[in-house]
Amino acid sequence: ADQGGEVTIVGQGAKLEGTVVSAGSLRIDGQVKGQINAEGDVLLSPQSQVEADIRAQNVVVAGRFKGSINVKGRAELARGGRVEGDITSKTLVVEEGGVFQGQSIMDQQPAQGGQPAPKPGDKEAAPEAEGAKV
Repeated sequence: ADQGGEVTIVGQGAKLEGTVVSAGSLRIDGQVKGQINAEGDVLLSPQSQVEADIRAQNVVVAGRFKGSINVKGRAELARGGRVEGDITSKTLVVEEGGVFQGQSIMDQQPAQGGQPAPKPGDKEAAPEAEGAKV
């Protein structure tokens, strides 16, 4: 799970306000309010309470989270985890017992050629429909 090999831990009794930046992976057992930026993965343990904007590779939420999550890979909402806010990810996993209130944005490829394609298709279909009326 931790490619960087380093895991930074915010302990259970700890309260942190501000920006947390990690070159590796992060595990949060305490309370964080602000912003979390990790090159690796972020794990919010069952006892964690986090109100933040998270940017990371992958995120697992097992505690209470409020804010926005933006990951390049996988966002996982574990059993007992609670997310209030928006999740932008390639893959989203919500386990049974996980609570997710908000919006999920799945981006496969940011610049996808397949997206603008339906619009010309609609325009082509419209003249046919008009032709049928005449």
